[in-house]
Amino acid sequence: MSYQKPSRPATPRRRFTRRKGCRFCGDKALKIEYKEIRTLRYFISERGKIVPRRISGNCAIHQRRVTEAIKLARNIALLPFTAGQSVD
Repeated sequence: MSYQKPSRPATPRRRFTRRKGCRFCGDKALKIEYKEIRTLRYFISERGKIVPRRISGNCAIHQRRVTEAIKLARNIALLPFTAGQSVD
């Protein structure tokens, strides 16, 4: 007898679909500044980590700018470094 591969499950795998297009490219009025904490909070997880590009949907240029703005806001204590530090 020859070796047979185990069969795959009957249900097809669902793929994660993200929205296409960067929010900053779509809306030119949005600015990436370290002073705009409400805009930057969208790009930080609950644990305080910067959300990656594949999840946030940003283009590479705007993701770099968002990262730099978050790091600058952290250094001047506008945003927390970790989840244990509250800003409110």
